[in-house]
Amino acid sequence: MVVDVAVAGLDRVHARIGGRFSRSESRSRAREYLLGLTAGLERKNGWTLAERAGEVSPDGMQRLLRRADWDVDGVRDDLRGYVVEYLGAKDGVLIVDDTGFLKKGTRSAGVQRQYSGTAGRTENCQVGVFLAYASDRGHALIDRELYLPESWTADRERCRAADVPDEVGFATKPRQAMAMIERALAAGVPFGWVTADEAYGQAKYPRFWLEQHDIAHVVATRVNDTLVTTDFRQVRADDLVAGLPARAWRRLSVGAGAHGPREYDWARVPLRILWEPGRGHWLLARRSITDPTDIAYYVCYGPRRSTLLDLAWIAGTRWRIEECFQQAKNEAGLDHYQVRSWRAWYAHITLSMLAHAWLAVTRSLVAKGEAAPATQA
Repeated sequence: MVVDVAVAGLDRVHARIGGRFSRSESRSRAREYLLGLTAGLERKNGWTLAERAGEVSPDGMQRLLRRADWDVDGVRDDLRGYVVEYLGAKDGVLIVDDTGFLKKGTRSAGVQRQYSGTAGRTENCQVGVFLAYASDRGHALIDRELYLPESWTADRERCRAADVPDEVGFATKPRQAMAMIERALAAGVPFGWVTADEAYGQAKYPRFWLEQHDIAHVVATRVNDTLVTTDFRQVRADDLVAGLPARAWRRLSVGAGAHGPREYDWARVPLRILWEPGRGHWLLARRSITDPTDIAYYVCYGPRRSTLLDLAWIAGTRWRIEECFQQAKNEAGLDHYQVRSWRAWYAHITLSMLAHAWLAVTRSLVAKGEAAPATQA
């Protein structure tokens, strides 16, 4: 049954994106590319994918990524629609995070020595900002942007050498995240919350933007972030939490981790005055059970009826995107590419995300014992 569901799923995915390709050759090669990305190959690059497809050189696979006439962003939109069709739920969560791709040299679009969360240190790498979708039916990546440091956008000749369009300027990672969330809104993606780590939550402008769009969110922030209290004072996050009595803390599990249930002590403090009807603002705190000095902080906005468990659960959902990165890299070759140009990066990453989504949907269907759906053109 697993094989039947997987094969039917690939046929359905390929039919969904077929109209984005102007030539049948590229359309067929994209199917082989998807199959190769999910095959048990040690490395998934132009050579190995071509060999698996029975081609004598990597030229065709490289042409698919670099120059072939197909709508890369259109396939991204199809991917998003596919994920929503099978994994969508009105209480779904959009998750923002970035991941690094270690690279050698200086020619790959956006590469420089910069912090990589993947490596946990500063490395020569590219950084991609991603948007994931999670529900109780599964989770998958649905959008992506390549981060271009200012050292790149200030050097248009270097950008042109990597095929970066002239109209692409500098954008911070939070602004790239906002653009992806805006695309999800425009596409009618069903979701109830947005969550992100401190790299995105510590800046006030994305939080303001989310609130202006009435998007409920739980985003991590730094320990010294100043927040407006209910009596209109500005107080640091850690000072607000330090004053909480012991009874304010509750031990909650917010899902299974690699080593068992993720249990922490959680508490929240109301923020702001003049709440909008039906809406509320809180500072959420997550404290380690084994080390009470290890406290993480989250700024929250959402339905007034939201409970402490609701907010803690959304905060815990952020780890789904880490699982997406791990699965997409291990199972769908997300980081196996050997390309330098702007277009080729987006082409490979989009097809890899689509391959990962196909696997995620297959797992969801098999887990529920559902039959393979009929292929649609």
